[in-house]
Amino acid sequence: MGKSIGYIKKENLLFNKLDKAVSIIITKNLGIRKNESLLVVYDSRQHELAKKFSEVASKSLKKVDMLKIPVAKVNGQEPPKKAVHKFLQYDVLIFLTTRSLSHTKARREATAKGIRIASMPGVTPSVLRRSIDIDYDRLKATIKKVAARLNKAKKVRIKTSLGTDIEFSITKRKAHGLSAGIYNKKGKWGNLPEGEVFIAPVEGTANGIFVVDGSLAGFGKITHPLIFFVENGYVTKITNGRKIPRIKKMLDRVGKKAGNIAEFGIGFNSRAKVTGIVLEDEKAAKTCHLALGNNIGFGGKTDVPLHIDCVIKKPTMFLDNKPIIKKGRLNIQGKYI
Repeated sequence: MGKSIGYIKKENLLFNKLDKAVSIIITKNLGIRKNESLLVVYDSRQHELAKKFSEVASKSLKKVDMLKIPVAKVNGQEPPKKAVHKFLQYDVLIFLTTRSLSHTKARREATAKGIRIASMPGVTPSVLRRSIDIDYDRLKATIKKVAARLNKAKKVRIKTSLGTDIEFSITKRKAHGLSAGIYNKKGKWGNLPEGEVFIAPVEGTANGIFVVDGSLAGFGKITHPLIFFVENGYVTKITNGRKIPRIKKMLDRVGKKAGNIAEFGIGFNSRAKVTGIVLEDEKAAKTCHLALGNNIGFGGKTDVPLHIDCVIKKPTMFLDNKPIIKKGRLNIQGKYI
């Protein structure tokens, strides 16, 4: 009997934490007002979580609807046109899909119209319970400092103990992520959980090797590190893993531009963990990520229906040959934290 009561209490605690996380997203992250309309977009794999969002949101909002769309094959695949038409009829969108809609024309069209969006591809209740209830002011202060340094820099170099050694130009490119999870103004959008600063490398400038030992979007947590070889901005070879044929097939389906080094990001969410869900993994403190494919939505020039984030643990990074991060720890005024 005692064990049963303990189990029930634990279950209630988990439900309460999830409700709290969802409520934070609705009231703080998105700042949805009572007179605004919300559309929860989901696929068959996220039905239960979509119901939870709808249930919590309906307690304070007058208009909350749900829209089911097909499960996409890859991140960046466009949703059906009928769905896009529906998107444009609401003030706020929450994307609870298996694959990411972040780097789609549909998302960009909605953003251009002033619609606010929280994109949460592959999110789970445990991710929400763990990574949403954070100090957003502190997160923003950190991201602001790092973004300022990225905006002044011309060259990035990343190294790790596993063999990563890659460099690329970010000259005249702008760092993103300054919203730091708060999307309460017209046209604001981003991921939740949040916790990254990111920038689009200049196309054609990346050269070297990067070793993925965290996770890979669409493939989960990495148990055997994958080695990516990069020449003149594009991946030319991948070695050391059983996932390679599937990765190559995905890239080949799109063409050469799928291998474009599209994004460089750094994670700062201290509550996030690397679990194989890239949405959370790339926000985790002491990680960085490089992404392949599309970057048209944040200052790049490559527009393809694919975006693959590759998470790297405990990187050492240099901006214009000056150290900014050492084994995942940020350099603030000469001290690594």
